[in-house]
Amino acid sequence: MPEEPCQCPDCQRFYREHDRLIRENPTLRQQQELSWAALQSFRTLAGRALEELQKTHGDAENAVATGGPAEPAEPDAMQQAIADLENINAHLFSIEALMERIFDVRVPDAVEQTFRDLAGELAPDPLNADRLRLNRLLHQTPDLPG
Repeated sequence: MPEEPCQCPDCQRFYREHDRLIRENPTLRQQQELSWAALQSFRTLAGRALEELQKTHGDAENAVATGGPAEPAEPDAMQQAIADLENINAHLFSIEALMERIFDVRVPDAVEQTFRDLAGELAPDPLNADRLRLNRLLHQTPDLPG
């Protein structure tokens, strides 16, 4: 028997976003572009945040190392966060290199149509009349005791 999807608010938000991305980008090409844009925006933001943190928190560290005015020791949590961001950025560069290979793939229109058809099955329009009717029926059904 298949496991029921989690009903917590975070998972529900993920399911809605997942379905929206499939509905709004139902072809291989659109999914390629969406994934690339998401990766690039993540890299841009994480990279800039890392630069700012290194500039802000690296200055105090450099002043102490060069004999400048002593600043309080950098909190371990901040140094760990900077190290984690450096690792994230390294991983994002690796993912980018792998994703570049995705753009080498081109498929015929018949394959793109298969993507569109499957997108409609995987993430039907939530405002579709049948979907709304089903949702009303489900909400009228009392929850079964756990």
